[in-house]
Amino acid sequence: MKIVVLDGYTENPGDLSWDALGALGELTVYDRTSLTDEGEILARIGDAEVVYTNKTPLSRKVIGASPNLKFISVLATGYNIVDTAAAKERGIPVTNIPTYGTAAVGQFAIAMLLEICHHVAHHSDAVHAGRWESCPDWCFWDYPLIELDGKTMGIIGFGRIGQQTGRIARALGMQVLAYDSFPSDSGRAVGEYVALDTLLARSDVIALHCPLFPETQGIINRETIAKMKDGVILLNNSRGPLVVEQDLADALNSGKVYAAGLDVVSTEPIRGDNPLLQAKNCFITPHISWAPRESRQRIMDAAVENLKAYLAGAPVNVVNG
Repeated sequence: MKIVVLDGYTENPGDLSWDALGALGELTVYDRTSLTDEGEILARIGDAEVVYTNKTPLSRKVIGASPNLKFISVLATGYNIVDTAAAKERGIPVTNIPTYGTAAVGQFAIAMLLEICHHVAHHSDAVHAGRWESCPDWCFWDYPLIELDGKTMGIIGFGRIGQQTGRIARALGMQVLAYDSFPSDSGRAVGEYVALDTLLARSDVIALHCPLFPETQGIINRETIAKMKDGVILLNNSRGPLVVEQDLADALNSGKVYAAGLDVVSTEPIRGDNPLLQAKNCFITPHISWAPRESRQRIMDAAVENLKAYLAGAPVNVVNG
């Protein structure tokens, strides 16, 4: 059995091992494959029966022109880069990795919040530049320092990751409000479910942890921002299109939103004309919430188990029925 990984570098830049996957067949791993050149994608799939992809798209044309293809696995949770309907028509299961980064993504949301509250990197750089040594006072700070104890965090999307973020927020002394279409007992143990408008009005910090659906696209926009407290902090390490970026940039520049911590944007990698790049007090990281080694090892383990389950005749984590 021939196995091809089309874009393995992000998952494994060299600190993990492909050996467990290689034990299941003849394995070829490409660090990167073109996202737009279907000829290159097809050439690299060749006569492989199993294909792993992270962000390399598998279109109807590619799937139809890969006669030996029997199994597709996405090295991520999101699988919109695969034409799942075309795969289903050919009887090809498409699997994903549904749970691997809960702890890491929740931790990263709080890391962005703490950076906004204390500007640790900035002040460390200032010390290394000699500013503390030459300071006439015992200490100095360049930004307001914010204490989170007693403040309210509102979390939009209160599944596994939202609840993890809520647990950390509670440990910091914050009250947690939650908005979700499907309230759960586990969620009630962490926060108080409220209507969206209530969450917007009462929260000092708002964190986005909801999936990207038509009804959530652009959920943060000019109208919803107007319902927020003045000086609110916004966090998004879920999906970029949840935010209307020009509206958020305007709110940051006006001071309505004090700061934003964003690990995702609408087009990734970010484009130079994204208005958030010029917005005030906007922290942007390159979609790395998911990427600690421990999380990526879980992806690797789950990717192997997905193929083993398929070979045993009982596929798991199938997203196309």
